[in-house]
Amino acid sequence: EGVEISFPCNIWLLKFKPDNLHFPFIYSFYPIPHRICESLVYIFLLVVTKLFIVCILVGLYCYFVLARSGDSTARIWTIPDGPCGSIQSSPASGHVLKHFKGRTNEKSKDVTTLDWNGEGTLLATGSYDGQARIWSRDGELKQTLFKHKGPIFSLKWNRKGDFLLSGSVDKTAIVWDTKTWECKQQFEFHSAPTLDVDWRNNNSFATCSTDNMIYVCKIGDPRPVKTFSGHQSEVNAIKWDPTGSLLASCSDDWTAKIWSVKQDKCVYDFKEHTKEIYTIRWSPTGPGTNNPNQQLLLASASFDSSIKLWEVEKGHLLYSLAGHRQPVYSVAFSPDGEYLASGSLDQSLHIWSVKEGRILKTFRGSGGIFEVCWNKEGSKIAACFSNNTVCVMDFRM
Repeated sequence: EGVEISFPCNIWLLKFKPDNLHFPFIYSFYPIPHRICESLVYIFLLVVTKLFIVCILVGLYCYFVLARSGDSTARIWTIPDGPCGSIQSSPASGHVLKHFKGRTNEKSKDVTTLDWNGEGTLLATGSYDGQARIWSRDGELKQTLFKHKGPIFSLKWNRKGDFLLSGSVDKTAIVWDTKTWECKQQFEFHSAPTLDVDWRNNNSFATCSTDNMIYVCKIGDPRPVKTFSGHQSEVNAIKWDPTGSLLASCSDDWTAKIWSVKQDKCVYDFKEHTKEIYTIRWSPTGPGTNNPNQQLLLASASFDSSIKLWEVEKGHLLYSLAGHRQPVYSVAFSPDGEYLASGSLDQSLHIWSVKEGRILKTFRGSGGIFEVCWNKEGSKIAACFSNNTVCVMDFRM
């Protein structure tokens, strides 16, 4: 059983944040909403017109954030807790997060990325105009950060919350001091747009680019502390493992690679996919996690319709999960690491047993799935579909 949230827009990305409020996030192409469910208590939706943004939060109260197509805004709506109902758009009943001044819409200010700090008290948004904006939870614009000369594609708070990291089409990454909101340091190493950034710890991070390169940087150092080269096409995503000792990357060259700061060449080069790899995810298992007795795994999802589960310690393929018929856009491990959810353009959401490598449950929708995520307890799964709906399903039923 589950609930369904409908939107007159394509929903592209959904994430639950691993904190006490376990916020989920959704990214979308166009405007928004209608039905919401009683199990979603905090809800934030932030939509952009051309790139991808909508954000949902779950907590103690219900908030709904929306932006109309092409108006470069976000809106925060207050929603009463209770049974599922219809939510109507009313400009007078919410906070408008305007990314432009005056009465005219400015498409150059469309929002391209966002991230909440660890406490969920501040929202950072990155825009096509190259500016990062900091908002309070009640919709107040706290700060505007000027420095980038191109659209911001990635924006991440470090765990401590004292630095904000941004990556841009202008080929640079910037670390912002959240106490002064000044540029702490700008890193100008890539020769092409920066696609993704990810913190290793509170002071160091990695960046990847369409120039096929990966750099590991540290605040205060004028040069990269490590350079990883080996991909033959643009690097789509990078992710540090739970301990920050290994970095995973995936690329349009059909490979996923594992890197260590202790050596120059990749530790493992996984070549089993036959098309571009869109996303990667580490399991919440192994040393330094809440599941230390389980082995550390990496999941890679590809346009070849398959998912690969890699046993990282031994560097070999554990399972090739072949249950989808079209590109797989998203995978997510359950908090205990025992299950893997996957969503595909074939309109199906599969729940896999990580131990056995087989499908346990399947949910079918009426549109392609762009993102899946678990709540903190591992009892519910959310998925967003191309037919403008978000479904929240009870895994225990």
